[in-house]
Amino acid sequence: LIDKMDFPQYKFSLYFLTTLPQGVDYTLTPGTKEAHEYLWTMEGVALELFHNHGTESDANFQGYHVGNQEKDGFGHIAVNCDDVYAMAEKLEDAGCSFKKKPNEGRMKGLAFVYDPDGYWVEIVRRGENSKISNEFNFSQTMLRVKDPKKSLEFYQKLGMKILTQRHFSDFSLFFLGSSNVDETIDFKDQFHPVLELTHNHGTENDPDFKHFTGNEEGRQGFGNIGFLVDDVYAACDEIRKLGYGFRKEPDDGSMKGLATAYDRDGYSVQLMKRGGIDFGDKKVDSN
Repeated sequence: LIDKMDFPQYKFSLYFLTTLPQGVDYTLTPGTKEAHEYLWTMEGVALELFHNHGTESDANFQGYHVGNQEKDGFGHIAVNCDDVYAMAEKLEDAGCSFKKKPNEGRMKGLAFVYDPDGYWVEIVRRGENSKISNEFNFSQTMLRVKDPKKSLEFYQKLGMKILTQRHFSDFSLFFLGSSNVDETIDFKDQFHPVLELTHNHGTENDPDFKHFTGNEEGRQGFGNIGFLVDDVYAACDEIRKLGYGFRKEPDDGSMKGLATAYDRDGYSVQLMKRGGIDFGDKKVDSN
């Protein structure tokens, strides 16, 4: 946990987690101004968890929509490790439940474990040339897309690079890295996470096909992905040309300089000024 933001006035909190290299000590206190500055200038990738206050004690709360039902867009996040079998056994001993264990099904050697909300977390073996010593590292987020040509164009406009792509009989996978990722390193050897776009062949030719994005009424779960950019207004002008629209323009509302665009499939993509802005959260005293 590198940072958190509490909004008691709106009854929700945000938690930001990342994988730091083994041996790196994080000494900042989440919720402080210093932790905010670290979060909004870091070169890595954070996982944002959104908590609506009270859900943890509401016996009638049915939980969130975790994806992976028909036409759902969000699939899973993933972590890498050296030995999937050993790590799956360790998680099972700790009481975790599995969608798929590494020795099950056709694809041996990878696993899917459920998190406390039922989201799928894929456990994948690192590459042979990995120099990562962490037990686990956050490695990817998977989204399904209707038309990869248009989706790739959108994310490349935001500086992402295609690290590799894999094509099968009825689907294709595209793995994208941030602008600061070394594309000469195999994506399985990368320390920083990648964005995995999954395309089921034929959806691009179906005018009526549309993925659920995780923000529809009754299907909320996945929220958005986000990018730090030097100039939010310039970034918005660049992707505005693609014509997918905005959920929030940078000057809308009280949070000036923060934008939320729609990608080709309607996923929410947040654009944040590198260095951050004042969100009006209740900060923690660093003294």
